[in-house]
Amino acid sequence: MDTESAESPGSPPDAVPTWEEIVDRHSDRVYRLALRLTGNRHDAEDLTQEVFVRVFRSLSTYTPGTFEGWIHRITTNLFLDQARRKQRIRFDALSDERADRLRSELPTPDTAYADQTFDDDIERALSTLPPEFRAAVVLCDVEGLPYEEIAAILDAKLGTVRSRIHRGRAMLRSALAHRAPADGRTRFGGPAPLPQGTTS
Repeated sequence: MDTESAESPGSPPDAVPTWEEIVDRHSDRVYRLALRLTGNRHDAEDLTQEVFVRVFRSLSTYTPGTFEGWIHRITTNLFLDQARRKQRIRFDALSDERADRLRSELPTPDTAYADQTFDDDIERALSTLPPEFRAAVVLCDVEGLPYEEIAAILDAKLGTVRSRIHRGRAMLRSALAHRAPADGRTRFGGPAPLPQGTTS
């Protein structure tokens, strides 16, 4: 069982970590995942808070196991629940409000991190994916989880997960078509390749 990352060094192997230990060890990871899923800082902060409230309420029933998987599942399911609620309440994707938030004049540390990780067009393309596709793509391509673990987190069949990832990637490819190589351009951004025979 992999519980070491959630436990203090002196804890017995099967000890359930305290809520404070969980927050200390997992808050950055949960916030990063929440930011990728929601696409903006405000919603990511709300989602992160909801995750730790849920963890606090559920800790007494937690059976030691893969703690990261448990937290990924809580985060993703809360995101999907919120996304479904928003779709029922309003049909507008809040693109103007989201754009206003992205244009903040004073970047926060998480915005600086997001800017270094993904360009704005990638963030926008990711935020346009349907929530189920976005969750699958983020868990696979950003968090690096295997299909089997994503299926467990999303409580979906492996084939469904593969389909969501495939379709989500296709939608991203279409939204990011301007990055495709064209007319002599072999790559988008990054350093130009060195001439043959040159060493760095």
